[in-house]
Amino acid sequence: MKRRDFLQRSALAGAVAITKPILATARPDADVDDPPGQYGQTFEFDELTIAELQEGMKSGKLNARGIAGKYLERIEAIDKGGPTINSVIEINPDALAIAEALDRERKEKGARGPLHGIPILIKDNIDTADRMMTTAGSLALLGSIPSQDAFVARRLRQSGAVILGKTNLSEWANFRSNHSSSGWSGRGGQTRNPYVLDRNPCGSSSGSGAAAAANLCAAAIGTETDGSIVCPSSTNSLVGIKPTLGLVSRSGIIPIAHSQDTAGPMARTVADAAALLGALTGIDPRDSATRSSQGKSHSDYTRFLDKDGLRGARIGVARAYFNFNDQVDRRMDELIGEIKKMGAVVVDPADIPTKGKFNDSEFEVLLYEFKADLNAYLAGLGPKAPVHTLKEIIEFNEKNRDKEMPYFGQDILIKAQGKGPLADKKYRQALRQNQLLSRGQGIDFVMRKHRLDALIAPTGGPAWPTDWINGDHFTGGYSSDSAVAGYPHITVPAGYIFGLPFGISFFGTAYTEPKLIKYAYAFEQATKVRRVPQFLPTTRFPE
Repeated sequence: MKRRDFLQRSALAGAVAITKPILATARPDADVDDPPGQYGQTFEFDELTIAELQEGMKSGKLNARGIAGKYLERIEAIDKGGPTINSVIEINPDALAIAEALDRERKEKGARGPLHGIPILIKDNIDTADRMMTTAGSLALLGSIPSQDAFVARRLRQSGAVILGKTNLSEWANFRSNHSSSGWSGRGGQTRNPYVLDRNPCGSSSGSGAAAAANLCAAAIGTETDGSIVCPSSTNSLVGIKPTLGLVSRSGIIPIAHSQDTAGPMARTVADAAALLGALTGIDPRDSATRSSQGKSHSDYTRFLDKDGLRGARIGVARAYFNFNDQVDRRMDELIGEIKKMGAVVVDPADIPTKGKFNDSEFEVLLYEFKADLNAYLAGLGPKAPVHTLKEIIEFNEKNRDKEMPYFGQDILIKAQGKGPLADKKYRQALRQNQLLSRGQGIDFVMRKHRLDALIAPTGGPAWPTDWINGDHFTGGYSSDSAVAGYPHITVPAGYIFGLPFGISFFGTAYTEPKLIKYAYAFEQATKVRRVPQFLPTTRFPE
């Protein structure tokens, strides 16, 4: 099944040593121990964590200016040259100056916190009021510079992070066509998977996933409506956290749908993702949904890291999300055995009874909200914006077909334009149905029934070959129930199939990020799966 079909039908679709994965002896994993591909080269910050970079700055061996400079050199060598990952759409021209100012501040006042001087890449649908554009990958928004930072960007700056640049994405966050190629935008072109270059990076946060995986930054920020943080994290062997709706503000982010949109961290370790998540939380007057996080959010999620975190936990297996790839199923069964060894009580199966029952209604809600939310965002840019409505974007694309639509069209944009206001009865009924089926009769129901602390499922399968002719070939995985419910979802590297990563999902009810981080960290520390990408030109198969 192509991802675009799936999305419409199911809802939118020195260096640190790396420990060998527990599944390295399986034949389809044989190639993961091969030496780096033709573009393989050492990088002194390869796989360094945020804590390790911070310790280097604290000791005086490193400084923010030097770290940012090294990552910028890495982007030039790997992203723009060499294997040409094409994950970074724009460099922040002020990055080095910001880093230098943070070095001075550290000397004079001390560090602001764990992100002080840490280089972060953010997705090109997150507003920054600086010398970078915010375009969602569309040529229609070239030159657009918002008047104020998104809440997420502002929180990063306040934490002392260095916003190194912006990442490429699937144009309009993959809400343009049912036949699109994930990771392609009119402005940025095609992002490639750093593990195997002719394979797809998945999801709309494709650039953030590929960049973090290829060590082009310490960590990255993505956004998700349904699968766009967790899928690229899975296919790029990353930890991705899709937070509870309202934990992280949506203000200043080019939207798809306010009932599902959220930003979240994408990093190489659970600890890094947890550190980044804490910097993003807070009540935002521009986003009423954040009021629900009052008393439920944390500024430091690293305090929930626990190597023994799975001991005594009741973990349900959402078996209905298996059976799309034999190798994934076999590895998931082995990993479930590992989770039992870690002391968890595993309930298998523990299926969500409403799986697939809100497929059409989710897409209906997204179409309505995309039109309303995008028009509101564009209106907020003011009269100098390049385009002011969804209708104008559709017209721009038609006038610039050779650049904007050389491979696929804009059928989703046209469908959204045909929708009425959010007062329509059809929209309100669909939204109520989605929330009832995904929450009370879905995730909440199965967790109450089995007295679960969390659920697990495969996040997705190995990346498919990028195909501009037919579009994506998404085969299966988990994201929609948590996305529609607005509930938290964490994916962690789980293994490799012919050198291609896949992830395991931990998910639960609203504001259970502390539990999920604890379980994800325990799993990560016990399995040590993640490996650096090899930039192979194509997949290697055993003879």
